[in-house]
Amino acid sequence: MDEVNYKLLIVTKEGRYYSLISIGDIQRAIVKQIPLETPIEKVLRNIDELTVASSNQSFAEIKSLMVKHRAEFMPVIDSAGNLVNLYLWEDIFGTEERENKKLHNFPVVIMAGGKGTRLQPITNIIPKALVPLGEKPMVEEIIDRFLAIGCTKFYLTVNYKYELIQQYFKTQRPELDINYIIEDKFLGTAGSLSYLKNKLNNTFFLHNCDIIVDQNYSDIYDYHADNKNELTIVSALKHYKIPYGTLITGENGLLKSLEEKPELTFMINTGLYILEPSLLNQIPSNEFYHITDLINQIKDRNGKVGVFPVSEKSWMDIGVWEEYDKTQQLFKERFSPKKNT
Repeated sequence: MDEVNYKLLIVTKEGRYYSLISIGDIQRAIVKQIPLETPIEKVLRNIDELTVASSNQSFAEIKSLMVKHRAEFMPVIDSAGNLVNLYLWEDIFGTEERENKKLHNFPVVIMAGGKGTRLQPITNIIPKALVPLGEKPMVEEIIDRFLAIGCTKFYLTVNYKYELIQQYFKTQRPELDINYIIEDKFLGTAGSLSYLKNKLNNTFFLHNCDIIVDQNYSDIYDYHADNKNELTIVSALKHYKIPYGTLITGENGLLKSLEEKPELTFMINTGLYILEPSLLNQIPSNEFYHITDLINQIKDRNGKVGVFPVSEKSWMDIGVWEEYDKTQQLFKERFSPKKNT
């Protein structure tokens, strides 16, 4: 999926259409801790439950079938079992009709107060939040992604050169509902949330301003709500291939096992979260405090912290120059006009 930049793949068997697998199928399997080495057939949805259209049906009938089942995609199969067409919801209806109505006016907090020292020298002049990604500043790209799913209420926690951020949105996007939380001093990755006590009473997104997550945020919210999490971390799978044979030894250096060029997969913290508003009361006022401190507090009292996985290339880091350059290129490739899935 990362390689071809589509989050939906066709599964064939003996040269004919067999099924489809979406990013959601893979994410559900990872959440269930099904090993990544598992054959794909074992994580497909029940074949009998998949709705398909017939090549004999008209476009109007297929469209009606998609609406009836709220189908993200609709394969069209001929009498011999061959895939002759595939309709995607976005192609027919656009994206707005798939907005999650639960997320209308859903609050979004964007952490935009850092100095961005790893992006110097450009951040000597402008704050990190205004560093361009494509044709927009980073923070505007993040905001537009939330607007696309119905979120309209934004809180920006700011400090370094915050006047430039305010001026940009005042002149370029005056229609946006943005509340600025101004830190008098740097308070870490979560300390400024203490200013939102008694202001936020709903579940909210928390997003770092130097990352992009290419994922339907509605899916993250549904996972958070369905599992009744207090906090959900969005994680990215990160793959590493060791270019050498590795050895495991026991007592007196005796070889126990060896593995040639193993591949390791880790789940890393992307910097995107969903929080319940009650957590704001746990954050000390006007003190340096990291989001990891809050996560550990929740775990210490046996609270629920969930982890929602995305693929490696669905997470784009723009906080250091090396990754910023890679992200700029990936951003151009992934979000060119021809890409709609």
